[in-house]
Amino acid sequence: MISPVAGGHKPQGPGKGEESVGEAVTASAELDRRFSDPDAVATPWQETHRALDEAQLFWISTVRADGRPHVTPLVAVWLDGAIHFTTGATEQKAVNLGGNAHVILTTGCNHWDFGLDVVVEGDAVRQTDQETLERLAAAWATKWHGQWQFEVRDGCFHQAQGAALVFSVRPTKILAFAKGSFGATRYRFGADPRTSGGPAGAGD
Repeated sequence: MISPVAGGHKPQGPGKGEESVGEAVTASAELDRRFSDPDAVATPWQETHRALDEAQLFWISTVRADGRPHVTPLVAVWLDGAIHFTTGATEQKAVNLGGNAHVILTTGCNHWDFGLDVVVEGDAVRQTDQETLERLAAAWATKWHGQWQFEVRDGCFHQAQGAALVFSVRPTKILAFAKGSFGATRYRFGADPRTSGGPAGAGD
């Protein structure tokens, strides 16, 4: 595994609408009232975006070849409307991605009465472009007070521990679960073929 170098939530905003992500992406937000308090409103995208941008840790879920799930914590960064993560080529999540690109990344807190939990769903695509990787390495350097430092070469990140593959996930949907004032908000990003038959709720 690649390693680093040595209050109550009260959402504001409408129940449904579209907001600019600020990264050439539009987020369509909808509150799922089945899983929300009667007076809850949709969490504004800006608030969810901030949670993704500032998160110090995520959990990634991938699927093994035999269908069993695999979950592990990691550091990820949000940049240009996508979430990005690293993995060693022989790690279980990298092996899983070789056969199934579908992933979920989650972040939040373990408190039940305040905070915001966020779930990101999409497909992981490997990044090898030098310029893109250099921009991502600069983003990683902002995590953990600068403890994540990578050298970019040969289409990978490099540290003393070895090389790391870099993957990007452009979300097909994001779920935000507000606590304190409980509200489940779903954001859609681009086409999601699974919703073509009708609307789906935040829990779907």
